[in-house]
Amino acid sequence: MKKHLIVILALIFLLPSVAVSDMVSFRVGFFFPRAQSDLWDIEFENMDFTKTDYQNSNFGFSYEYFLSQELSLVLSVDGYSKQKAGSYMDFVGEEIDGFEYAFDYGEGFGISHVYSVSITPIQASIKLTPLGRRMKVIPYLGGGVGLYIWSVRLQGDMIDFSAAEEFYDPNIDAYVFGYEIYQTDAREENKFKFGFHGFAGVMVPVANRISVEAEFKYNAAKGTFSEAFEGFEPFDLGGYQFSVGLNYWF
Repeated sequence: MKKHLIVILALIFLLPSVAVSDMVSFRVGFFFPRAQSDLWDIEFENMDFTKTDYQNSNFGFSYEYFLSQELSLVLSVDGYSKQKAGSYMDFVGEEIDGFEYAFDYGEGFGISHVYSVSITPIQASIKLTPLGRRMKVIPYLGGGVGLYIWSVRLQGDMIDFSAAEEFYDPNIDAYVFGYEIYQTDAREENKFKFGFHGFAGVMVPVANRISVEAEFKYNAAKGTFSEAFEGFEPFDLGGYQFSVGLNYWF
């Protein structure tokens, strides 16, 4: 819900400029997170969800101010979020003396938590249409900087692998190690980070003042954690986005 409010506020900020822009665009797309930092890695190594589970649809809005037939300035906002509940793949839980422990064998209860991520970049770009805008197919490319508004949350059962305890299991007549299970609700909400992006695509006029577009965009940014995820390296906010959109020319 908070992520959608951020997008709405960004749109309210952008819409007053539409009156002086030369084109507005609305698009829908699909976002593929790069997921190349240690928190992403730990989740995918231990839980039963995968990187593909965090690919998701998104939507966006932009306005474009024409400087010439080949050059323009673009201000845009996009939104992405994904929440997934998962269970530890190689561990089960058991209650011992009022405490819960995780073991890598047996038939105990499942150990699960929810991992949530949202990323909303507000981006300023320079866009180049090298063949001009009077073609039947108009290729373009560009890039720029962005302010990335992001959130991460872990909620549920976590295994503390640094807190191993030794137990005797009479069923197998051996000592085994268990790891304490604790409840967590760790979150980083509505944080800000600057990043970069590049894109390329084509526009095809379909009516007077209206065109459709197809675009590929690459985002690069890393967010810095605070106390909630102390000890983790910067969080990868980057990814790849494929989108299609509708443009209205003024």
